[in-house]
Amino acid sequence: MAKHLIISGRVQGVNFRESMRYEAERLGVTGWVRNRRDGSVEAVVDGDPSGVEAIIAWARRGPRAGLVASVEVSDIARSFSGFARLPNE
Repeated sequence: MAKHLIISGRVQGVNFRESMRYEAERLGVTGWVRNRRDGSVEAVVDGDPSGVEAIIAWARRGPRAGLVASVEVSDIARSFSGFARLPNE
């Protein structure tokens, strides 16, 4: 079960990507996360449905210093073997 996320709000400069990478590893979720030029964060998450739903729930809250305004979620047909923090878009 893979999902594509676009997370908007105060999500850059607040340790969002590294916090998400840590949370994904804790949950056994694979994929990647990166900053986008428009100030949002983009991620692809993959794994069992409970893990994917848990990381999406985490993304709606984000790290303490962040302020998530919205999370757009769409399906994606792809699998990953780990979770990476990619360079900025």
